Amino acid sequence: MDFTSYTVELLKLLNNITGSYGFAIIALTIIVRACLWPLGVSQQRSMRAMQVLQPKMKLIQERYKNDPQMAQRKLMEFYKENNCNPMAGWLPLLIQMPIFILLYTALISPQFIQEAGNSNFFFINRLDKTLRGSAGTSYDGTFSISDSNDKFVVYKNVKVFLGDEELDNVKIDSKNAIKVQGDIEPGQSIDLKINLDDFNLKYSQLEKMTSAVVDIQNMKTREVETVKFERKDGIMAASMPTDKPQNQFNFDVFILILLFAVTMFATQKVVMAQNKNTQQDPMQAQMQKMMGTMMPVMIIFMFVIAPIPAGVLLYLVVSNIIQIIQTIVINKQLENEENLKHNVKDLSEVKTIKPIETKTIETDKK
Repeated sequence: MDFTSYTVELLKLLNNITGSYGFAIIALTIIVRACLWPLGVSQQRSMRAMQVLQPKMKLIQERYKNDPQMAQRKLMEFYKENNCNPMAGWLPLLIQMPIFILLYTALISPQFIQEAGNSNFFFINRLDKTLRGSAGTSYDGTFSISDSNDKFVVYKNVKVFLGDEELDNVKIDSKNAIKVQGDIEPGQSIDLKINLDDFNLKYSQLEKMTSAVVDIQNMKTREVETVKFERKDGIMAASMPTDKPQNQFNFDVFILILLFAVTMFATQKVVMAQNKNTQQDPMQAQMQKMMGTMMPVMIIFMFVIAPIPAGVLLYLVVSNIIQIIQTIVINKQLENEENLKHNVKDLSEVKTIKPIETKTIETDKK
């Protein structure tokens, strides 16, 4: 199995535990964020250290402004002396990117769509839906075709006829077994074919095979149709009428995009609020404020254009909420550590008071 299949299997397992694919995605988000918690601590510790050291770093840059190479070398020495890694803040983001890609490919994969693509969760109608989509009515005898990029896959195991004999649950090995003959044009019949070798049957059975009934899904419109293939010239061939699908605007996905923007904006606000008590370069503070305002707007624009499934957006929203909680908790933990260090330092600076010397007066023994 590939990584996409492993991700789908993990979602199936979490679904069996939680009873919902929506809760399965939330559980996966919690697992990922829990695994990244130590890196989050390192990230915020590094950010606080960089802010404290910012004035000294600026002095180094000004001193060697005419020699960029020397300035870079001195900065690296400065980072090393103060045990500060400027790249630590980016590491959690870099690790989360492959997870995001895996979840995206899993939720648009045939395996997930066949298993749970029509799963709903609270106000979300389908976890595999994108903001704009082409909808078709399943099992109406007509395929809805959007354009020549439509891809067809086997929806589940097929039924095969060997003369008078009938075999159920026959598997087809190739994921790309369904091939289209000729051009795809909405409103015109579409010719489909399957090579005999793609059926998981013995050679003697392949020789007897006369027809097959296959449930086929159009990956673009998520529509499923039952298609009967007949043997012709050494292949299994079928023809299906087509029409043009209706374009839909999915408001539930749009709500998820807005929730993502709100939670991301809140995350930036929390980070900026936590950094108020630390010394920070004014230029860096202004840039951080601008990024906190512009980034949600840019991502909304990107998600409106890009076809992001609802399940992926659910993952991102929950991840942002956990990030807000994590930022508050970890910063509180770091503040307690700093206060403890200051208290210990203050105690060590307190001078020990010498005891008052007392003289013992001895009385003469009579």
